[in-house]
Amino acid sequence: MKIALIPGTFDPFTIGHLELVKIASSLFDKVVVCILVNPNKTHLFDEDARLSMIRRSVEAFSNVSVDIDHGYTADYAKKIGAEYIVRGIRNEIDAKYEMEMADFNLKRTGVRTLLIPAPEAIAGISSTRVREELKQGNSVEALVPEEIKSVL
Repeated sequence: MKIALIPGTFDPFTIGHLELVKIASSLFDKVVVCILVNPNKTHLFDEDARLSMIRRSVEAFSNVSVDIDHGYTADYAKKIGAEYIVRGIRNEIDAKYEMEMADFNLKRTGVRTLLIPAPEAIAGISSTRVREELKQGNSVEALVPEEIKSVL
């Protein structure tokens, strides 16, 4: 069974994240979306709220599950038997950072990283942008999955 991990903070989950799940779920037998908790970051939504939002968003995918972990990405990937960490990249800055992390994770645990470029139409969408729009009182309906619009 081919297992992939999609890690992130997902604060909140966006249509860009959902696109990554769609692609990964068609490539792998099992996909685990894991909220990796970084205690050094301040979050708009707590772990349980993010978990609930993601589960609602991915419930149509029978081979996708959602989890929370407080450790390192590659360690969690190894723990669940994932052969790949799947990451989206929006631009050259993302690509450079993700390539460095991919090399680090491969050397450390043997888990490979698959980088998937974001379609141009959604390349400007990020959780940071969603949080900023929410703080300014703007609509985020075009930025998040249908299943979580009512929560936001």
